[in-house]
Amino acid sequence: LGMSAPVAMPTIQIGNQLWSKENLDVAFYRNGDPIPQVTDPTAWATLTTGAWCYYNNDPENGAIYGKLYNWYAVNDARGLAPHGWRIPTDADWNTLTITLGGSLTAGGKMKTPGTTRWTTPNTGATNESGFAGLPGSYRFIDGSSGVIGEGGYWWSSTQDNTVTAWNRTLTSIGGNIIRVNGNKRYGFSVRCVRD
Repeated sequence: LGMSAPVAMPTIQIGNQLWSKENLDVAFYRNGDPIPQVTDPTAWATLTTGAWCYYNNDPENGAIYGKLYNWYAVNDARGLAPHGWRIPTDADWNTLTITLGGSLTAGGKMKTPGTTRWTTPNTGATNESGFAGLPGSYRFIDGSSGVIGEGGYWWSSTQDNTVTAWNRTLTSIGGNIIRVNGNKRYGFSVRCVRD
């Protein structure tokens, strides 16, 4: 694509950063290669290559929450983020957190309010940042699913070690944003930040 304009996605400016306003929902790497959809829990558990799934393998969840990707898809050299975008680094997430007033309150400013999607009590949720974070849950290492509505989990492109990489978590029971090192075999949501 050369120097062409970034791929158009719904965007929100937060401080000096431009973030995608929705969770990533692509089935192809930037170079056009397909990213495998892996529905079988046993197959998912052994992967060390990129893959995606829907929460509970249900496409209706994909329409709301986007796809869940393992970290190997995030890290693939073919590029998970569309042209003109990148997967946020751990530092990008830190910048967002600081912009929104720090980790104790930033989460509430990033969550959609109410309990239509989030389980009660959805503490502190105002979405004043416009991030519109949803509780898309996750796929566990063994291929089982977390509980939809309780939390949203987003990868960073920054690994912690050979087994884990940094992510960010928003929960229904707190207004904070949590920095966690998750196993690379988890399936988490992905947001992009403009290059």
